[in-house]
Amino acid sequence: MSNVGILGGTGPAGQGVAVRLASAGFDVILGSRDAQRASDVAATLVPRGAGAITGAGNEGAAQCDVVVVATPWDSAVATVSALKDALADKVVVSMVNALAREGRELVPLYPPRGSMALQLAHALPASRVVGAFHHLPASEMLNLDSGLEADVVIFGDHAASRDQVAAMVEAMPGLRAVVAGSMSLASAVEAFTAVCISINIRHKAHSYVKLAGLPR
Repeated sequence: MSNVGILGGTGPAGQGVAVRLASAGFDVILGSRDAQRASDVAATLVPRGAGAITGAGNEGAAQCDVVVVATPWDSAVATVSALKDALADKVVVSMVNALAREGRELVPLYPPRGSMALQLAHALPASRVVGAFHHLPASEMLNLDSGLEADVVIFGDHAASRDQVAAMVEAMPGLRAVVAGSMSLASAVEAFTAVCISINIRHKAHSYVKLAGLPR
């Protein structure tokens, strides 16, 4: 099994991905600007599988075979740019959404290149950027007893890298990979996260995306 690093992985979304990856047998390095905080958070996570979760600085997480970007949107480009050499020739998974809160709703923001995945791809020309994990409720991901059965929409311009991420997602408990297509879909996929979160705020729920009618 390859190992997976999560940049900015100490937030709820990063922790949820880490627990499900480790439960699928992947060794996970939870990255943070503060290595001690990363180690402290990693020690609280209890996966159910052969994988382990350890903490390190973002530089340590960037050494892994596959790297997930789970930082806040407004620091994502700066974070990956500082690690550009370490991330070269690797699959980099963007789960970043540019969102702003207005009252009880989240609204999507559109960065200069139209999506955060495209912003990261521009900052990492030697990496293969794939988008995934956008529409998942963090609390349900973190709770392995939540009964989560969610679809993960995957996009990117490199077919082999999309397939690699899809295989990783399929191994994670409670998740199904759905490859949508190319990076041209990034803006729409990311923006729909605002809809998902706004629905959950309004209905005090933890809903998620499940696509019906797909062949098994």
